[in-house]
Amino acid sequence: MDFPASVHYLYSLGNEVKTIKLGLDRIRRLLEELDNPQYSCPVVHVAGTNGKGSVCSMIESGLREAGFKTGFFTSPHLVSPTERIRIDNQPVSEADFSRAFDVIHLVSERLLAAGEIDCHPTYFETVTAMGFWLFREAEVERLVLEVGLGGRLDATNVVDPLLSVITPVDLDHQQYLGNTIEEIAVEKAGIIKPGRPVVLGLQHPQIKHLFVADDLEDVATWRISDLQLRVDGCHYRAEKAGVELEVDCPLPGEHQVGNSLAAAVSLWFLGIKPPVIASGIAKATWPGRLELIRRNPLIYLDGAHNPSAARRLRQFIDRHFRDREIWMIFGVMRDKEVTGIAAELFPVASRLILTRSNQQRSLETESIRGLFPHPNSYVCEHVAEAVAMLEHAPPDAVIFITGSLFVVGEARPLLQ
Repeated sequence: MDFPASVHYLYSLGNEVKTIKLGLDRIRRLLEELDNPQYSCPVVHVAGTNGKGSVCSMIESGLREAGFKTGFFTSPHLVSPTERIRIDNQPVSEADFSRAFDVIHLVSERLLAAGEIDCHPTYFETVTAMGFWLFREAEVERLVLEVGLGGRLDATNVVDPLLSVITPVDLDHQQYLGNTIEEIAVEKAGIIKPGRPVVLGLQHPQIKHLFVADDLEDVATWRISDLQLRVDGCHYRAEKAGVELEVDCPLPGEHQVGNSLAAAVSLWFLGIKPPVIASGIAKATWPGRLELIRRNPLIYLDGAHNPSAARRLRQFIDRHFRDREIWMIFGVMRDKEVTGIAAELFPVASRLILTRSNQQRSLETESIRGLFPHPNSYVCEHVAEAVAMLEHAPPDAVIFITGSLFVVGEARPLLQ
């Protein structure tokens, strides 16, 4: 298939969250038929509720700075699904994407016809297998692998990682992972492997113990909260066991302090020298997460899609723009905790523009308005229409486009 046809088929498999089939039997059988490409290079496996993409981007940047040819698998994408599979931080070409799809699809159809799998692999399973196949073909030397959803039963959890990393865990995707933070933490901890080091980001006190079970006592664990931390502007220093790591955090937001330290400690475990760690992390970028995309007026993109991420965005606004007029474009998916997200963000908005992305899961704008009324709200049924309204924003306003990475993904090319 050509690229548009391959993407169309992937979408026909159903929304990757709504049609998710947690479990590893199908993906393992598929990868066995491909001669297990997931074992072709050392892997850093990263799970968590918030910050895992940022941590992945900083680890990948540090590995590339150290001279490794890197693979980088992440989700979701902002504009094109090719963004999910990167080599040396560059999305694979549309031709390579469709070529990999053809291979995975044909193998899947053959296994399905033989009764060796119960159904065609899902959207996420298919793209995960495509990534492993392309990374092996490209002979990448280190792979940074972001978990899609949860950890224990996620399709990425078929690797034997050199290192596991768990960023802060909070409530999200409760319908799949559990209704309490403890239940969700157990799912995230499923990527930890005996005898392999694990780096923990800042965690709620009640769940720290869940990441090192009795049968994992030999795991070398660094808890970021255990590190001595000195802060001077955006310059951070962590010290433990005679190791000193200094980091200039490249991404905005106070929550990135812990993320940058998690990345730094991870790179140290991977044998990267501290000066290279610092220079690599300083070069990291992560689009769509507190990304300043225009300056006159200031426009930030941030896919804050759960209450804890919305809380961090609110803290950023309160800290830096307390006395400024805030305009906000907001759209969200139906399966998200909309009330909790809105409760964090809507009170700081002087003007609220409600919209929806071109996704079946998008919540209707009037439903958002009904759930959490705002005294100065407007409705635009399309993201492009909402972005056009920003022409009327005063030059000293600060604008945030948020609520969903899909909304951010549609807005980003319109503003670049």
